[in-house]
Amino acid sequence: MLLTRISTPACRWFAATTLLAGMVPGCSTRKSQPFKPGECGDCISAVATSVEYPDVNQCCSLDSDWGAVAPVTIANPTQVDYWNLTLEETIQLALAESEVIRDLGGAVVRSPQTATTTLDPALRETDPRFGVDAALSAFDAQFSTSVFGEKNDRALNNQFFGGGTRLLQQDLMVWQTALTKRAAAGTQYTVRQYVDYDANNAPGNEFPSAWNANIEGEFRHPLLQGSGIDYNRIAGPTNVPGVYNGVLVARVNTDVQIADFELAIRDLVSNVENAYWDLYFAYRDLDAKIAARDASLETWRRIHALYESGRRGGEAEKEAQAREQFFLFQEEVQNALSGRLIDGTRTGNGSSGGTFRAQGGVHVAERRLRMLLGLPPSDGRLIRPADEPITAPMAFDWSEVTGESLVRRVELRRQRWVARRYELEWIASKNHLLPQLDAVGRYRWRGYGKDLLPTGVDQGRFGSAYGTLADGDFQEWQVGMELTVPLGYRQAFAGVRNAELQLARQRAILREQERQVLHDVAASVADLDRARVVSETTANRLAAAQQQLAAVTAAYEADKAPLDLLLEAQRTVADAESRHYRALAEYAIAMKNVHFAKGTLLAYDGVHLNEGPWNSQAYSDAAALEARRGKARHLNYASAISPRVSRGGYDQDPAMAEALPLDAPTARGPELQEEPESDETASAASPTVAPTSEILPKLHAAEPAQHGVERMWVK
Repeated sequence: MLLTRISTPACRWFAATTLLAGMVPGCSTRKSQPFKPGECGDCISAVATSVEYPDVNQCCSLDSDWGAVAPVTIANPTQVDYWNLTLEETIQLALAESEVIRDLGGAVVRSPQTATTTLDPALRETDPRFGVDAALSAFDAQFSTSVFGEKNDRALNNQFFGGGTRLLQQDLMVWQTALTKRAAAGTQYTVRQYVDYDANNAPGNEFPSAWNANIEGEFRHPLLQGSGIDYNRIAGPTNVPGVYNGVLVARVNTDVQIADFELAIRDLVSNVENAYWDLYFAYRDLDAKIAARDASLETWRRIHALYESGRRGGEAEKEAQAREQFFLFQEEVQNALSGRLIDGTRTGNGSSGGTFRAQGGVHVAERRLRMLLGLPPSDGRLIRPADEPITAPMAFDWSEVTGESLVRRVELRRQRWVARRYELEWIASKNHLLPQLDAVGRYRWRGYGKDLLPTGVDQGRFGSAYGTLADGDFQEWQVGMELTVPLGYRQAFAGVRNAELQLARQRAILREQERQVLHDVAASVADLDRARVVSETTANRLAAAQQQLAAVTAAYEADKAPLDLLLEAQRTVADAESRHYRALAEYAIAMKNVHFAKGTLLAYDGVHLNEGPWNSQAYSDAAALEARRGKARHLNYASAISPRVSRGGYDQDPAMAEALPLDAPTARGPELQEEPESDETASAASPTVAPTSEILPKLHAAEPAQHGVERMWVK
C-alpha cells in the first residue's frame, strides 16, 4: 500500500525493473493487468490485495457424497429408518471417527490452531526443535569435511613474506575432516585430520611442492559450569540461563502433551454421553407431548361434535378452549420434534462434566450427536438411543472418592508434570552460578613430504607426508585450562530466581487445582444424590398425575367434572411425564459427572489410551540392542546419578492403580454400592410408587440393553 505514494520517476524505475524481473525464469507478471509506467502503484495495489483461491490437493477434501442427503426437517416429513445405537457403540464410533477431537463449540472452524488431533503427541515427540530426538541429537557424533583450492599470484613489497621472492606464484589446497562427539557429562571429543598442499616459486623451498598431513585428538571437559550428567540431561549443551532443552525436559513436555490429548479424549467422551442422553430425553419428551396432543385432539373432537349438533357440553367457549389446548400441544410437539438451535449439554456449562440442559428437539439433538460422531448431517436414518438410564440408587465412599480424584484427575497429573519440569530447570539453573572452567587437551601427529602417499621409490626421509606421519617422528601435545568468570553473575542469579518463582507458581497452581477438584467432586456427588431423589419424586408425581387423569376423565364422562379440570389434568400428565424423563437423564449424566470429576470417566466407559504399534523391524532391532547391553533394564531416561522423572507407566484401571506420582496419595478405586432403602423410605413410598417398568413407556426401539448397569463396578 505504501507503493502508491511513490513519486512518478521512482514509479517508472520500479515498473522497468519489474518487467526485467519478469524475464527471469520463475518470475512472471499478469498479462491481464500489464504494468504501465504511470499506473504502477494502482496495479501493484490491485495485485497485492486481490482475493485468490489456494491450490490445495483435493485428496484433503470430503467425498462428494458425504453431504449429499438433505437433513430431515419439520417441513419435509420424509420416511426415515431408525438407527438404534447403544451408548457403548456410540462412544466406539466417536473414537473411531475422531482424527480431530471435536467439541460442541465449533472451535475447529474459529481457531483451528487450538484443535487437538490424534497426531499431536507424535508431533511433540518428533518436534525437530524441542522433541526428545531433537534433544538427543545434541549428543550425536558430527562428521564434517571441507576441501578448498586456491591460486595466488601477487607482487610483494618485502621478499621475506614471499620466501625470497617479490613475485609470488602459489597453488594451495586444504582438506579438513573432523569427527566430534559430545558425551553425556558435557565432555566434547574431537578427532581431526588436516591436509594441505603448497606449490610456490619461493627460492628457499626444499621441494617445488610439498604436503603436510596432521592427525590430532582433542578433548574439552567442563569442570564446573556445564559439567555433569544431571545438567546435560536437563539443559542440554547450552550455556545460556533460562534455555533448557535437554532430554529430560523434552520427555516431560511430551508427557504434558499426552495429558493434553487425554484431556481432549475425556471431554469428547463426556460430550458424546451428554449428547446421547440429550437425544434420549428428546425422544421421551416427544413421546410425552405426542400422547398429550392425541388426548387433547380426542377431547376436542368429542366437544366439536357436540358443538356441531348444538347439544349440552358443546358450548362455543368449551369448543374454543379444547381447540386451543390441542394447538398448544401441537406447537410443543413441533418444537420437540425439530428443536431450536440452543446449546445442549456439554462439558463445562455450569459443572465440569456438563449440566443437563436438553433445550433442543429430536432433530437438533440428533444432528449434534452426529457431529460428535463424525457422521454426515443426514444419511436417511435417525439415530435413536437403545439404552435406558441407570435407575438403581448408587453411592460413593467419600474418602475413597477424594483420594482417587487427587490421583486420577488428568488435570492434576498434567500440572504435576509441569511442576516437575520446573523442578528440573531449577536444578539446572543453579549450575550457572559456577564459573566456567574447562580442561583442554590436544595431541597431534605431524607428517611432511614431497608427495602425499608413498610412491614405492626411495625418496628419503620426507618422500611422502603419510609416510612421515606413520613414522611418528613429529608429535605435539597441549594441555591447559580455560577460565571464564562473569563478574557479578547477574544473569545467573536472575535465572535461578526466575526458576524458583516459576516452580513456586506451578506448585501454587497445583494446590489450587486440587482444591478445585475436591469442590468439583463434592458438587458432582451432591448433584448425584439430588438427581436420584428428584427422579423418585417425579416417578411419584407421574403416577399420581396418571391416576388423577383417569379419575377426572371418568368424572367428566359422567358429567360430574368440568372441562377445565380435564384439560388441566391432561397438561399435568404431559408435564409430569416430561419432567420424569428429564430427571432420569439428569441422573444418568450426574453419574457420569461423578466419574468425570474423580478422573475415572475413560475407565468407566471402557476407553484406554495406547500407543500405536511400531514397525516390526524396530522391535527386533531394539531386542538385539538390549541383548548386546547385557543385563535387561528399563530405559526411563534415568539412572542412579540422574534426577528421577517418573515412576513408570500410569495404570488406567482405577481398581489397580499402582504407579502413582511421587507426591500422590493412595489410588485405591472407590467401591460403588447399591444404597439400600431405609424402612421409613420404603414404607412411605410403597403406597404411591409403581414399579419403574410400569411407569416408563417403551421407546420406538426394541427391548433396550442394560448398558448403563453393565458399565458399573458394583462391589
